[in-house]
Amino acid sequence: MLPEVPLHRSLLFRLLLTSVVIAVCSVAATAWLAVQTTTRAVTEARGHVLSEDTDILRRLSGFAATHPRWDGVQSVVTELSRTTGRRISLTTTGGDVIADSASQGVRPSTQASAIVDPLHVDTYTSPGAQLGGIDPRAVGPYLLSDSERAQLRTLADERLACLRKQGLDGDIEETPSGRPRVNSAAEVPWQCADGKLNTPTSGELAALNELNKFFQTCLGSHDAFLSLPGSEREAYVHSKRIDEKYDEKARNCADESRRRQLGPYVAPAAELYLGDVSRSDPRFDLSTANKIKVIGVTGLILVLTIAITSVVAVRLVRPLRVLAAAAQHPADQHIRVPVTTRDETGYLAAAFNEFTARRERLEAQRKAMVSDIAHELRTPLTNIRGWLEVTRDGIVEPDPALIASLHEEALLLQRVVDDLQDLAAADAGTLKLHRELLSAGELLSHVAAAHGAQAEASGITLLQQVPDGVQLDADPVRMRQIVGNLVSNAIRHTPAGGTITLTAEQTDDHVLLTVRDTGSGIAPGDLPHIFDRFWRSEKSRSRRTGGSGLGLAIVRHLVTAHGGTVTAMSDPGVETAFTLNLPNPQRAEQHRE
Repeated sequence: MLPEVPLHRSLLFRLLLTSVVIAVCSVAATAWLAVQTTTRAVTEARGHVLSEDTDILRRLSGFAATHPRWDGVQSVVTELSRTTGRRISLTTTGGDVIADSASQGVRPSTQASAIVDPLHVDTYTSPGAQLGGIDPRAVGPYLLSDSERAQLRTLADERLACLRKQGLDGDIEETPSGRPRVNSAAEVPWQCADGKLNTPTSGELAALNELNKFFQTCLGSHDAFLSLPGSEREAYVHSKRIDEKYDEKARNCADESRRRQLGPYVAPAAELYLGDVSRSDPRFDLSTANKIKVIGVTGLILVLTIAITSVVAVRLVRPLRVLAAAAQHPADQHIRVPVTTRDETGYLAAAFNEFTARRERLEAQRKAMVSDIAHELRTPLTNIRGWLEVTRDGIVEPDPALIASLHEEALLLQRVVDDLQDLAAADAGTLKLHRELLSAGELLSHVAAAHGAQAEASGITLLQQVPDGVQLDADPVRMRQIVGNLVSNAIRHTPAGGTITLTAEQTDDHVLLTVRDTGSGIAPGDLPHIFDRFWRSEKSRSRRTGGSGLGLAIVRHLVTAHGGTVTAMSDPGVETAFTLNLPNPQRAEQHRE
């Protein structure tokens, strides 16, 4: 039995250690990459969220700039929430809910993210927002009718055609009020600057007069006026005075006047509440540099993994290849392999060597058994053949003595064949037993009677010591064969004047049958081999001192088939005893087939 592999030498430990090393390297590399990329990713994420916030505020401010009330804004809020994945809630400055992307629940935050007021858009950056912080989409009374738009569009097309005729390029842009504007990188030539495109329409002129009235009232002076809001000059302040303080007051009054004029046309200011991003699959797009880092670190980990795995694998595979090569040698070459390690592979090599040695011993035993069988069969066959030939030649008369001798040799031959057949059946597992309750006393008496004449002729006393009531659950024929073989051996090895004693004893679990003699005994070195096939302590094969060498092997197989064991003890020259340990009949059922 091979000893247990120490933990630090175990293949399992080494493989786990290899995995831990690879895992540590992977974790370290991952942590390094995380440190390198997290800041950039977080910055990009914040920028993305800020962009979303700006877009939400821009959309809602645009709605407020073009609607005098918040009616219908719920659909806009729902769409924005769906596209951004954010909780959006819009309330009045007094806290009443105007629209909410969630059907119920508390506000997504306790503090408003922004104030949606198209007349004060300083809280976010909007393309085209004026310096006064008024959403350019809030046009109020300056919104042109369809006919006015068509008329001004014709004028814009004429100006653009004039510019192109002069070799200049440009395009037409439509402002939120519907007024077209011709953009050109160069100054407009005098041939194209007829002033018609910049002339206010009747509706714009009425609104502009109202605006200038508000403006001059705020300014307290008629020294300044405003041009058309939404035109190319964006409500430019025209003043006759050159005074910095006066100019600042004029700009403030312009903003105040515009808010006063646009107030009835835009939705009232509202508070915007935004919830956290609720996407389930946030992704960060790595930059090219970070992708190169990821690829590089991945390659390094891969190379390290391959290197470590290769070293470990080579150390594991090399002894296994040696084992495989040894196993492929011809069966008659009993190759051993070197044991170079003290782990599972080394133990496997040691087990292979033990198996090879055992196979070598079995092969030697097989060859010896074949030789023994040939010898055991040759001797009686040679005797029978010789006597038959001399009888055929008329040299010897076939008298009763000759016939008896030939019959004895035939019986010997039959006994060898029967013994071999019994052993073959035991090896194949086809040995059948016919169990029945059997009296131990009757069994031993029958065997003693069968061998009494032989014992008496040899001057040996055959005794029995069997208490009443000892019973066996066994095959009577096989039991007589077992005990008979033991008694025959005892008679052959007990000198005249010796004693052979047959005893039986019953315990709670077992029945013990013992054949004890006062013969020559068995040497201590021979005891482990006495149940081997064709083994005899006397090697001369003389039939005066030994049998076929199969009797004790058959005894062991038959006793094992009964669910018992057979043991031998010997004190050479004093006493030898063979003990059969068989199950008690009350427990014999579990040994039945």
